[in-house]
Amino acid sequence: MHATLPLLEATTFPALRRGTLTTLQVNLGYRCNQTCVHCHVNAGPNRTEMMDDANLDLVIDVLKARSIKVLDLTGGAPELNEGFRELVRRARALGVHVMDRCNLTILFEPGQEGLAQFLAEQKVEVVASLPCYSLENVDKQRGKGVFDKSIAALQQLNALGYSKPGTGLKLSLVYNPQGATLPPEQRQLQADYKRELMAHFGIEFDELFVITNMPIQRFGSMLISKGQFNSYLKLLRDNFSEPNHATVMCRNLISVDWQGNLHDCDFNQQLGLPLPTGGALRMAAAPHLRDLLVQDPAGRPVRTAEHCYGCTAGQGSSCGGALQGA
Repeated sequence: MHATLPLLEATTFPALRRGTLTTLQVNLGYRCNQTCVHCHVNAGPNRTEMMDDANLDLVIDVLKARSIKVLDLTGGAPELNEGFRELVRRARALGVHVMDRCNLTILFEPGQEGLAQFLAEQKVEVVASLPCYSLENVDKQRGKGVFDKSIAALQQLNALGYSKPGTGLKLSLVYNPQGATLPPEQRQLQADYKRELMAHFGIEFDELFVITNMPIQRFGSMLISKGQFNSYLKLLRDNFSEPNHATVMCRNLISVDWQGNLHDCDFNQQLGLPLPTGGALRMAAAPHLRDLLVQDPAGRPVRTAEHCYGCTAGQGSSCGGALQGA
């Protein structure tokens, strides 16, 4: 795989500083039952990295210490971590809103029986990957048979009350472009998804999150192989939008890797760029969850590189979808 960090480090991206920490995004491990072309984590069935019990306990301690309101669980497939369900139970007992970034097909994997019911009982927000509403496009990006399983999973979640009035069970879908292009306008694409999924499959959902592909890991390496890396970076830079700079997710979110190390965002995590240290915030050389027990990161600088233009291009992009009109 081609390394992308050396091509991204020199940057003209405007400086950023942190605000109040409201969201802890935790990567529970890189193992996944899928191997997707656009995956910036390079996750797959052969990855073995998994967060251990000691760091899972620290996640709960940090939620308490920093009064964090949102726990965003990701992977790989986060549900494959054996401590996933207990972590969810403990966070929900604190009144924390939990988000599960679910690839949908995980609901049918051996050992995951009852997963959908568990998520509903704990009132976990499901953020589900579905890169298109057509079989051909989804299977092209995510693998043969993924679309049919995804549809079955969404129908199962709907049957449990997800996206139904009065249940408090939120179901959001995630769209990623299939190539080196910016995603389409979020509100119009959401309307298309709602129409098509209801008409053909009777599926309901709350929101569509449109996310720009980042030129790192598997997707970045593919761009290099096709000779499209520089042109894609130019596309991101040329579409920089100043209003998005003020609302990027790294101002209020910290990303935690499977070892408990801290990063400004999930993308910096995958590039091996740790949270900056020094100054008023005297963290260790490799900032860790335990540092958040006693230190507040507010006001600290964010580590930036050329890939950051992906979050500010066009309508903007974050883990919660487009920034403009959100």
